[in-house]
Amino acid sequence: MGKIVVSDNVTLDGVIQDPAGDEGFRHGGWVGLIKDRPQLNKLTLDEALGAEALLLGRRSYEWLAARWPSRSGELADRLNSLPKYVVSSTLEQPAWNNSTVLKGDVLNGVSKLKQQLDGEIVVPASFQLVRALMEHDLVDELRLKVFPVVLGAGERLFGQTSDKKPMRLLAAQTVEGGIAFLVYEVVRDA
Repeated sequence: MGKIVVSDNVTLDGVIQDPAGDEGFRHGGWVGLIKDRPQLNKLTLDEALGAEALLLGRRSYEWLAARWPSRSGELADRLNSLPKYVVSSTLEQPAWNNSTVLKGDVLNGVSKLKQQLDGEIVVPASFQLVRALMEHDLVDELRLKVFPVVLGAGERLFGQTSDKKPMRLLAAQTVEGGIAFLVYEVVRDA
């Protein structure tokens, strides 16, 4: 059975909007270049190497698909070769290799995907998808890279939920630049 792992860059106040700074958000660009941060780059590579597949919302998919196919190196090779599942009602012809569009009932499609795959199904970015998966208890683990900045505005990772979502801290590590890498598992029996 597959395990849904949400992996996101987030600010101290929970903002995930425009970490690279190319979406026009006035506070965008708060991550900087990951390639300039060897420890963060290694975390990203290790996660990709451990993934069975990527699960993405359409906007995150299109952003990544516009960048990674033309890149080279171990991380690019891994991301380009991984199966990618895109939740979208509008995407017809995904251009990035090994991509499949999940249409229709998202929750049913993701539940089936968890049954079909063994290993980690990593969900990078894709905050709207993450919110739906969290609300319907489909997320198994959160991996958050918390950047030491407060923006005060912008889209947050989590939205309202119908009930509390208990978590258990599995690991905490500080990497260069004061970035906290936190791993939580969802507690189902609370």
